[in-house]
Amino acid sequence: MTLAADWGTGEVFLTMLYFFLFFIWIWLLIAVFADLFRSHDLSGWVKAAWAIGIIIFPYLGVFVYLIARGHKMSEHAQQAANAQDSAFRAYVRDAAGSSGDTHADQLQKLADLKSQGVIDDAEFARLKAKVVS
Repeated sequence: MTLAADWGTGEVFLTMLYFFLFFIWIWLLIAVFADLFRSHDLSGWVKAAWAIGIIIFPYLGVFVYLIARGHKMSEHAQQAANAQDSAFRAYVRDAAGSSGDTHADQLQKLADLKSQGVIDDAEFARLKAKVVS
């Protein structure tokens, strides 16, 4: 007898279901620990207590964490995404060499520098021509 003859359609389905549930469980565990240590509103002792609770009682700990702090998980993920996006935009802006200012903003800054006496008329005219071109 072969192994395939012993397995029916139901057993294959249940095995696949168990595999995917186990995979989802691992994913939840990683997401909870990532949120736990990303969280700036918890002290180190509270984080340690949550981590110990999740390690000792894995299923109960994760489900209690999701109930108690699940609403904060999306906020932390959004904050991390916004920080990463702003860092990327700043890097691109620095790499491209543009400060993001319009020509009018640059001319206003030049006029302010001229009125403060930092630059003279000749330098103002030269920098103004560079901005306009």
